[in-house]
Amino acid sequence: MDTSRVLGLVVTDRRGLITGWSPGAERLLGHTAAEAVGQPVAELLGPNVYDAAGSEERHRALPVRHRDGSLLTLPVSGYPLATDVAGRATGPGSILVIGPPPAGFAVGEREREALSTWTLEASPLALTVYDTDLRCVWQSERMRRLSGLSDEERRGRRLTDVLVGPDAAEWEERTRRALLTGEEQAGEVRGSLPAGSSSRVFDVSATPLRDERGRTLGVCTTVTDVTRASRDRERVALLNDASVRIGSTLDVTRTGRELTEVVVPRFADFARVDLLEVLLRGDEPAPGPIAGAVRLRRIAELNLFEGVLEAQTTAGDSDVYLADSPAALCLASGRSAMYLTEDPVIRAWAALSPARQAKIARFGTHSWMLLPVRARGTTLGVVMLTRTRETPEPFESDDLSLAEDLVARAAVCLDNARRFTRERTAALALQRSLLPQRLPYQSAVQVASRYLPASPSIGVGGDWYDVIRLSGERVALVVGDVVGHGIHAAAAMGRLRTAVRTLADVDPTPDELLTRLDDLVIQLAAESGAGRDADTAADIGATCLYAVYDPVSRRCSLARAGHPAPVLVAPDGAAGFLELPAGPPLGLGGVPFESVEVALAPGSLLALYTDGLVESRQRDLDAGLEALRTALTAPAGSLEDVCEHVVRTALPDGPVDDAALLLVRTRALDGRRVAAWDVTADAAAVSRVRSESVRRMVSWGLEEAAFVTELVVSELVTNAIRYGVPPIQLRLIHDHVLTCEVSDANSTAPHLRRARVFDEGGRGLLLVAQLTQRWGTRQTATGKTIWCEQALPAEVASTGPKPVEAA
Repeated sequence: MDTSRVLGLVVTDRRGLITGWSPGAERLLGHTAAEAVGQPVAELLGPNVYDAAGSEERHRALPVRHRDGSLLTLPVSGYPLATDVAGRATGPGSILVIGPPPAGFAVGEREREALSTWTLEASPLALTVYDTDLRCVWQSERMRRLSGLSDEERRGRRLTDVLVGPDAAEWEERTRRALLTGEEQAGEVRGSLPAGSSSRVFDVSATPLRDERGRTLGVCTTVTDVTRASRDRERVALLNDASVRIGSTLDVTRTGRELTEVVVPRFADFARVDLLEVLLRGDEPAPGPIAGAVRLRRIAELNLFEGVLEAQTTAGDSDVYLADSPAALCLASGRSAMYLTEDPVIRAWAALSPARQAKIARFGTHSWMLLPVRARGTTLGVVMLTRTRETPEPFESDDLSLAEDLVARAAVCLDNARRFTRERTAALALQRSLLPQRLPYQSAVQVASRYLPASPSIGVGGDWYDVIRLSGERVALVVGDVVGHGIHAAAAMGRLRTAVRTLADVDPTPDELLTRLDDLVIQLAAESGAGRDADTAADIGATCLYAVYDPVSRRCSLARAGHPAPVLVAPDGAAGFLELPAGPPLGLGGVPFESVEVALAPGSLLALYTDGLVESRQRDLDAGLEALRTALTAPAGSLEDVCEHVVRTALPDGPVDDAALLLVRTRALDGRRVAAWDVTADAAAVSRVRSESVRRMVSWGLEEAAFVTELVVSELVTNAIRYGVPPIQLRLIHDHVLTCEVSDANSTAPHLRRARVFDEGGRGLLLVAQLTQRWGTRQTATGKTIWCEQALPAEVASTGPKPVEAA
């Protein structure tokens, strides 16, 4: 092809990107306009050609790269689109003229005429020239098509007569500034032109026009429609914002609120997130689409009204959506949908509720979007987005795609929050079932407690405490610590706490209970497979402190298995750690445990705790123990106040490990409420102690219970005389229940059995079990004690005796 007279025109912007490519350039260099536009001129044609598109007019021969890779030496002339008085480029780019050299390689009239014709008729830039009054005097062909106005219609009109939108007046003022100051103005403008009703985004510039003497003749403006690029940027920015803001917490309600805050007002004027009510109850929703009427609960709602964001107070309400409602149709199909208010689906749904119709009219809602919230194959709910008179443009297909991306991201976060909520609810339910929710009233002691998990978000751990009522108004105090955190540690803790309660019912001494508990831990570890390893405590490693306090004798027996020693605060305020043999942790075996018995004055404060209460990142263990001891001696009001003060002082920054605290203030049972008789091993003694017990019952005002007590005393004392070994003692304890105890020196415990028809004996304990609330036996250092508890009349039990708080 003969290219000896071919002239190519190339237009670049300020960044060196090709924005215009003439047919002559295609014939001369081989690249089509589609291939060239948008490419950097330096990469497509060579760096020297990019230099030619500079800030001043240049003419020289340069190597130009052809499409086939060869270099052609061609004349290249570069013209800045606009310059100021000093000759500096101020326009939106340059025009390059590439072609064979005419005589003397000078730019002649032919080239200038071709350049002028191309700029006016074929340039991709929409150009407009305004006079000094900012009235249009000329527009290019591209501007003619963009505005939809002919030259006659456009001539003499101002910018604000053509561009409609909030930015029109501001841009006209900036154009005037370019006219007065001589400085180019550039930016983005939003608005609509007569050729299209929808709002568009334009990249605009305004450059003053001057004659050869430097006098300002008017302003030349360039307009490029960058709506799609602007929307793409906004879409990316919105998606990035959503990825940062949505899902900041594992809270379902908060996640729904974050979604509404992202889309309103940047994308929609109203947003509502409704989730299945079954989901919020903690149940697993059915997979797949949901057909028919459905009950949804609103977790978030936000709207823009008259420029003000309003978070609705109806969040949390539930509503039933009928099968033909937009939300139910969306859930049934599993697909997103767009509607206009005039569509039959919206009109029929709105007609069912006058309040809904009024709300649509108040906001001027005209465009709707319904999107299912689905994650991991499970339908969670539906999102409703609307546009009102605040945003006149309705939703488009591109908007639906963007909304689906936003909801898909939020759906995963909502599902994560749902799963976490469900698992945390299950964990807390487990913890509540394992730890005492309310410590029962005990005549022997006053108690207060705290449990602090190392991970508040999970809320469960392996530390525990317990207060167990024993016979004879005694009380067992327990604090334990299972190695580890979370569900597994809580499950192991539940096993041990249950085992302690079961063993306490047998009423062994503290050292015997720990020995049996140690055997149980070893057995559990072996059954779980840990017994095959060298460390048999690898599966369940734990420490424990077990104490039994008797308010009658005012003595406390304690033993510990690798657990921290308790703190004792005397009534006079002196505090110190009890000296107890440490003992090995549970699960090691082979080393015996030892009990220590101490006398406690009424009003003494005993603090049982786990090591998480005294461990801290900022201090060593000794400092933590001293902080605990000091906090217990600080003046405080109630025992609950002391407990709260200790936690704040010992753990100012929160626990690094699970922590449990059990505070116990001892009481002494009034001696007038206890009656004891030594019984001789003679059948005639039964009548005497029976009469004495009845008289004592009358003196206590328990005449109604005297008859049953007389029968119980008769049976237990008779069995002790017949089968026991002296010395024998009968003791009655009057508290909220009436306790009858018969002790002897024989360690053999009786067993309840049902006597056959012709048996002469075997009915005594059965009679006791039927007449009393509960009964049992416990071993003592000198033999055994058989005891039973009898419920008192309601008026007597409600008042009860008053224990002695202090000596």
